[in-house]
Amino acid sequence: MGQESTKPTTYSGTFPRSLDAKKRVAIPSAWVSGEGDEFHVAPHPNEPLLMIMREDELGKWAQRFQSSTRLTPQQKRAAIRAFYASARAVTTDKQGRILLPESHCEWARLGGEVVFLGSHDRIEIWSTENFQATEAANRAALQSAAEECGL
Repeated sequence: MGQESTKPTTYSGTFPRSLDAKKRVAIPSAWVSGEGDEFHVAPHPNEPLLMIMREDELGKWAQRFQSSTRLTPQQKRAAIRAFYASARAVTTDKQGRILLPESHCEWARLGGEVVFLGSHDRIEIWSTENFQATEAANRAALQSAAEECGL
């Protein structure tokens, strides 16, 4: 069984990586404690990227769906079912790599060069092309949010 991570669960930074032919990719060393780190990987429901998260963050998804006042009970059950059906447990190997499911790579259009993006409580994996296409919009959103918050 995997080891309990001593690494913080706040992820920040941007790291280019290469996906090998077997769909293995190394998680940045700042985010793992070594062999046997356990994560869950799931396709983002609305964007072409993969989310990698620890067990506690994965558990929050059901809570988010359940606490929604806009969804019917049937919609909540369907959303939880679909989300958790798509999530896969992954464990780092000796090189800090995880094996990504082929279907997940297809969803996110991953192949060759990818970008790991720290996103506070989860890690995102983007194709380099998709990341570059959204980078300007993300920076504009940050500037707008900072102004709105008085920063």
